[in-house]
Amino acid sequence: MIAEKGSWARLRTRLLFTGPTLLAFVTVVVAPFLYGIYLTFTNWDGISTTQTFVAFDNYVAVFRDKEFWRSFLLTLKYVFFSVVLINTVAFAMAYVLTSGIRGSHLFRAGFFLPNLVGGIVLGFIWQFVFNHVLVKLGKEWAIPFLQGSWLSTPDQALWALVIVTVWQYAGYMMVIYIAGLMNVPKEILEAASIDGASGWRRMRRMVLPLMVPSFIVCVFLSLQRGFMAYDLNLTLTKGGPFKSTELVSMHVYGKAFLSRDYGVGQAEALVLFLMVAAITLLQVYFSKKMEVEA
Repeated sequence: MIAEKGSWARLRTRLLFTGPTLLAFVTVVVAPFLYGIYLTFTNWDGISTTQTFVAFDNYVAVFRDKEFWRSFLLTLKYVFFSVVLINTVAFAMAYVLTSGIRGSHLFRAGFFLPNLVGGIVLGFIWQFVFNHVLVKLGKEWAIPFLQGSWLSTPDQALWALVIVTVWQYAGYMMVIYIAGLMNVPKEILEAASIDGASGWRRMRRMVLPLMVPSFIVCVFLSLQRGFMAYDLNLTLTKGGPFKSTELVSMHVYGKAFLSRDYGVGQAEALVLFLMVAAITLLQVYFSKKMEVEA
């Protein structure tokens, strides 16, 4: 009897502290997600009060939608270059700022600052930079590839989007890499230096293997933010010119809310979610195999 009362007391205590959070999570995340799955089997237009069950017709429409797969392949290209450049730049900055240079704390704050700017505002700022500042500099200094706005050229607009993405997120990933570099045992590096190991050999044989957990986190975050990019895509390029920068998130939004084909749009969103989840899980799985103990 005493043990039973103790169990009920613990349950009430847990519900007291976790109940509100659990309720909010279920109502804000779980319930809309399940309702969204239900909508993929209907022909709802997002406005009408009637919803007709259409079974798997929406998923068939997804796999027949050439624009969806075109935007998805474009997103893969954007994500690949963004992830590589973000993590390369972030690691390089972290390595330099942990090497003992003067004013490192000031540089850390400065490099992290772009991450605090929202994607909407950031897009308008860089739109002005690409359309006016860089064009003016290109004409005054006779730099051919800057004399025209990158945002008006299909071949360059995607690279402009990549550059702004790297500028926004590299500082955030830099902080994670700095934490990882500071946890690398100094004794190991000092012993390697005494044994005559060069700086590159220490980096390749010791620092990089011990930094795998940081790489896992940063690559995971870079992938997630790359696939879900919408606000920056909207304000910087609006998917143009000629849909050359219309990423998959923008296409899904347009299908659901602009074309009022909510059932197909929701099905595309679910397919995108499953593909992104599979990619990120595979990335984490194979990265975990590369971890080593200090």
